Amino acid sequence: MHIPDNYLSASTCVALTIATIPVWSVSVKKITREFPKERFSALGVAAAFSFLAMMFNVPLPGGTTGHAVGGVLLAILLGPEAACLSLTIALAIQALLFGDGGILAFGANCFNIACILPFSGYLTYCAFRKLLRAQTGSRLDVFCVGAASYVGLNLAALAAAIQFGVQPLLFHTPEGQALFCPYPLSVSVPAMAIGHLTLFGLAEILFSVGVYVFVMRAAPGFAANPAFFAPEKSSENEMDWKKQNSSFNSVYILLAILVALTPLGLLAEGTAWGEWGEDEIASLVVNGEELGYVPQGMTTGFHWSALVPDYSAPGAPEWLSYVLSAISGVALSILVFKLATLLKRNDVSA
Repeated sequence: MHIPDNYLSASTCVALTIATIPVWSVSVKKITREFPKERFSALGVAAAFSFLAMMFNVPLPGGTTGHAVGGVLLAILLGPEAACLSLTIALAIQALLFGDGGILAFGANCFNIACILPFSGYLTYCAFRKLLRAQTGSRLDVFCVGAASYVGLNLAALAAAIQFGVQPLLFHTPEGQALFCPYPLSVSVPAMAIGHLTLFGLAEILFSVGVYVFVMRAAPGFAANPAFFAPEKSSENEMDWKKQNSSFNSVYILLAILVALTPLGLLAEGTAWGEWGEDEIASLVVNGEELGYVPQGMTTGFHWSALVPDYSAPGAPEWLSYVLSAISGVALSILVFKLATLLKRNDVSA
């Protein structure tokens, strides 16, 4: 679901970035207003969870791969605005450091993954909770988490598929060759739907439900969504937050376990649909025929030289590169929000 650079036109990227800016703005204002400094570390941990989730690739018959995101899980635990910011940071680290997702397409990826996914999934979760009258932590509540995660992931995938599919319709040469993504809606929508409605959707459910159940049992203090998990207010509010932060130890242990397991993501061979490089795209089959050309926008467009492209460090074994990339991603995710505490005032509105 990570759209690379040059698959979308510059105008499409700009439009989607502009559409995302108000969501970022509202999210920053809400978190700045309602999250105390002591809770900012939760956003960094949330970003780390999503970063790791996206490293566990799942193979799909036909040679493509996909992964979970965990964005709806974060929205449920911390609120959709917090999830939006955490996912944005995770996507930024992936794009800048590892070349996973485009730089010009960053706004588009955030629109899909950091906006559509957590907010739509969160609304679905709230609707299911209300309909089923589910209590936090109950089996019905866990069902709501899984269902909402599945819905959020698939809506985000659908948005990406539409963005892919309109490119050859709007941007092409006089001869009819696509300038950017060459796959029409008749190809992009079914291709994205097949994976996300099946294996990738299942992976999203398993990851989200698994982490949610763990947090509810081992580290309930991590959950800070005021709609469901807000701690009781008291005159010692700051100390209450600090006591809850002690439960982060269990969450850090889970992060460490996930980091150690990330090489499992290497077992899935192939490239995620819509993320092929210039060296691959000309030979891909579209509507039963080999594409036969590389879209002009891909050869003349923007190319970012990532420090560790594809999570592969020069000279290091593939599994070790993957683990080191996971450690780096987790550390940077947490560091960003640690630094944000320096800009955050101590007061938090009631």
